[in-house]
Amino acid sequence: MDVLVRGAGVAGLAAAHELASRGAHVTVLDPLTSGRASWYAGGMLAPYCERESADQVVVDLGLRAADWWDAALPGSVIRNGTLVLAPARDVREVDRFGSRTSGYEVVKEEAIAALEPDLAGRFRRGLFFEGEAHLDPRHVLISLAARLATAGVSFETDLSHSAAGSFDWIIDCTGYFAADEDIRGVRGEMLILRTPDISLSRPVRLVHPRFPAYVVPREDNTFMVGATMIESDSHGPITARSMMELLNAVYSLHPAFGEAEVIETGAGVRPAYPDNLPRVVREGHTISINGLYRHGFLLAPAMAMRAADMIFQTRSESP
Repeated sequence: MDVLVRGAGVAGLAAAHELASRGAHVTVLDPLTSGRASWYAGGMLAPYCERESADQVVVDLGLRAADWWDAALPGSVIRNGTLVLAPARDVREVDRFGSRTSGYEVVKEEAIAALEPDLAGRFRRGLFFEGEAHLDPRHVLISLAARLATAGVSFETDLSHSAAGSFDWIIDCTGYFAADEDIRGVRGEMLILRTPDISLSRPVRLVHPRFPAYVVPREDNTFMVGATMIESDSHGPITARSMMELLNAVYSLHPAFGEAEVIETGAGVRPAYPDNLPRVVREGHTISINGLYRHGFLLAPAMAMRAADMIFQTRSESP
C-alpha cells in the first residue's frame, strides 16, 4: 500500500510513523523549510492541564500521547509532571485552575521547594500534575524524520501531479495551509531564554487572570516561554506587547530570568476549527488530519492512529 502524507509537521510525521509501522510504504511531501507551527511548540504532554480550558475529549485523546512518543522515539519523553503556580496576589487563580480539571495534588511551600529547589520560598501554593510529561519538539521532529528515512520513508519537496495521483491513499496534514474553509489561524508567540542561574525539572505554568504563561526547560540552560493565543493568521515576528508580557511572566517566576539571554523569538500559526477540536475526515481516498490547535504533540498520536485505522480497516473489508 502506497500512502502520500502531505506535510511534515507533527501531525504528518506522526501519521507517517503510524502508517509505516503497520507496513505501508510512505512518502512525505512537504515544500516548507521554515515557519512550521510545530517548530515553535512547547512540547507539553499535559492532558489534565489542558482540560482547564479545553473539552474532556482533549484529555481522552491525549492520555496515551506520552507512551506513543516514548515508543516512537525511546528516551524522548521526560515524565516529571507539571507544576502550576501563581504569584501571591493571584493565588486564587490556582484554585480556579484546579476546579476545572483533575489529576493533581495540591502542594504548598515545602513540597514546591522539594520539586523545584530554585523556586523555594517564592510560592505558597500550587498544583502538581504528576502524571504529565514533556518533550523537546525540535529534537523530536528532527529525530523522527531521520528515523523514518532510515526505515524507508521517502521525503520529497515536490511531486508532479501525475505522481501524486498514483498513491493508494493521501493523508493531508498541511494544517493552516489546507484547503479547508472552516480552518482559522491562531497565532502563538514564544521566546527561548538562556541562563545558568536557575534550573527547572519540569514545565511550570503560571496562571494569571489575563495573561497565563508557561516555562518549559530544555537542554543547555535554555527555557521556552510561551502561551500567547492571538486570533490572527499573521506569520510576522513576535510583537513588542507579547514579548513584554512573556518576560514579565517569567520574571515573576524567578528574578534570575531578568539576566537571561534572549536567544530566539518566534511565532507560529496553529490550525483550529470553530470548536477548537481536531478532526480526521475521509473523502474518498483522501484523509485529512487537522485542527490540532495548540495541542499538536498531545493529540497527533491519537489522530495518526485514527487515520491509520481508517485505511487498514478499509483494506481488511475489501474483497
